[in-house]
Amino acid sequence: MHKIIQARNIWFTVSGIFLALAIVSLILWGLKPGIDFTGGSLLEVSYSAQRPSIDQVNTSLSDLNLRSLRVQPSGDKNFILRFEEISEATHQNILQKMGSIKIDNVDNNQLTELSFESIGPVIGKELTQKAIQAIILVLIFIVLYIAYAFRKVSKPIASWRYGVAAVIALGHDLLVIVGIFSLWGHFGGAEVDTLFVTALLTILGFSVHDTIVTFDRIRENLAKIHDKDFAELANISINQTIVRSINTSLTTLLALSAVFFFGGTSIRTFALTLIMGIIVGTYSSIYIASALLVTWDKRSHN
Repeated sequence: MHKIIQARNIWFTVSGIFLALAIVSLILWGLKPGIDFTGGSLLEVSYSAQRPSIDQVNTSLSDLNLRSLRVQPSGDKNFILRFEEISEATHQNILQKMGSIKIDNVDNNQLTELSFESIGPVIGKELTQKAIQAIILVLIFIVLYIAYAFRKVSKPIASWRYGVAAVIALGHDLLVIVGIFSLWGHFGGAEVDTLFVTALLTILGFSVHDTIVTFDRIRENLAKIHDKDFAELANISINQTIVRSINTSLTTLLALSAVFFFGGTSIRTFALTLIMGIIVGTYSSIYIASALLVTWDKRSHN
């Protein structure tokens, strides 16, 4: 039997290091918001024969002085362009310049506009507020739900403490992922958008599901095992559910890996966020959540 609870100081130290790095990164660099939050324009185009190079696109649009221009390949013949909010005249000028790019030995290479959307800064600010509100509401309802589900469990840990421990573990997961994106945004230019928020909410649901499975086994064992203290009982419960948790995570990771490697460019960051979140969430469900309960119990008796 793995002595997971007995080694909880090791897991707390590991998590503490990652959380410290995440906090430092957020303080120094913060997150790099995408146009969903800052406002701006998103244009997707496709070429009928062959798309030009990114350098050719940047050169053709250089005289338009588009701020924050980012050109991202998508699929085999598409481009996704991000830049500041523009007028309709500039929009048409971009299409004309991109359509006139010449490629050696390629004739009749027609440009087709697939989509164009513009988000104002006011809407971007509103989306930011709603994203934060959504995450806070999810965390509150998780505490309330777990407290209700464990309402008949009062010894040795009050039911509401299960909910608080689960939310602390979820906060650990969110902070680690957000810290990774802060580093990625500073060194790699990764932006956070509404898909990133969607991924965070999905991670919350997945992670708390694993945690509740372990907590539920603790609840069952409290009624059946009376000759063990709470730390030993929690360790037994984790060992009874660890294989299930890991297998569930692995099968989910296989599906997400297929999306990441074979899906479209526009959803790769979303898939990668979920992959990282599931790995961190599985770790916290096994090594952090129940360990928090045990630590809380021991301190309340000291």
